[in-house]
Amino acid sequence: MSHIHKEHLQAGYIFGDAVNQEYIYLPSGEVGTEHPLAVLETPTKREDITLDEAVHMIDTLTLKRCSHPTLGKKSF
Repeated sequence: MSHIHKEHLQAGYIFGDAVNQEYIYLPSGEVGTEHPLAVLETPTKREDITLDEAVHMIDTLTLKRCSHPTLGKKSF
C-alpha cells in the first residue's frame, strides 16, 4: 500500500482517469475522522470505500492526480 497516496488523499488530492471518468477522493467531511471513507465515482455509480481500499484501487488502476470535472483540483 502506498503511504504517499494515503497522505495525498487525506490532503485533499483527487486521483482519477478522465478518459474513463473514474475518480477517487476523500470528502472534506471525512478528514480527521477515525475511519475516513473515500468516494469512488464512475459514470454509473458513486460509492463509499475505505481509505485502504481507495489506495489499493489507485495503485491497481494506476490512477493519477487529476482535476475532477465538478470539484476541481482538490475535493475541498
